Amino acid sequence: MGMGEPVYTAAIGVGRVLFTSLRLKPRATGLSNLPDAGGAVLAITHFGYLDFALVEWMLWHRNRRRIRFLAKQGVFRQPVAGAVLRSMGHIAVDMTAGAEAYAQAVAALTSGEVLGVFPEGGVNASFTVRALKTGTVRMAAEAGVPVIPVAVWGGHRLLTKNHEPSLREAVGTPIRYAIGEPIRVDPAGDRTEQTLRLHDTLQWLVDGLQENYPEDGTGKWWQPEHLGGTAPTPEEAAVAEAERRRRREERESQARKPARP
Repeated sequence: MGMGEPVYTAAIGVGRVLFTSLRLKPRATGLSNLPDAGGAVLAITHFGYLDFALVEWMLWHRNRRRIRFLAKQGVFRQPVAGAVLRSMGHIAVDMTAGAEAYAQAVAALTSGEVLGVFPEGGVNASFTVRALKTGTVRMAAEAGVPVIPVAVWGGHRLLTKNHEPSLREAVGTPIRYAIGEPIRVDPAGDRTEQTLRLHDTLQWLVDGLQENYPEDGTGKWWQPEHLGGTAPTPEEAAVAEAERRRRREERESQARKPARP
């Protein structure tokens, strides 16, 4: 898809107005690592629900390129949101059968698109990088494109899990990006080992952003526990996420049961 994408253009415009009105303070390092042409996988940290929009905002300012994101199929089932996402070229992922989404993603990369992936899965409430899924490196290897690690810090202060958003808190938030050097995935390499290296790179980028962040997070909900914040530990977040998943699956199972006559 080229420049003539009115829905995507309108969405970018809405995002720009929103983030400008909030007087966000973005700053990025490693911008030269973002591709001006050709396919690439952006492997993005996922601490907040608006990370996708913040990264698109950053790339748009850099070179006017659009990102095709992988998103959970449930969002696509919603009539309005689904229509918008499809018109923007995003790809629906069925968490129980991902082969179709994988094939679409590889095709998009091969055709020269930039693909946005959150290899941690859902939003991570511990604000540390948790174990990654191997799909990111597998797609990049098959399409013959680089993986570009992208860390975002500060975006979770706008909207995230376990915290009611506050306009007062959001205004003037510093948003920091760190874009790592492109990683060329060896097609013959071990996918688990390559994924572990990507995880370590993302955590290293996050560590740098946290260390140089202009606001002290000691005692704050948005700071990870190991840096003096009150966010749940990775272990606590994993337990809460497992319980949340169990309740969701239980609700979905109940919804599938036929109504009693």
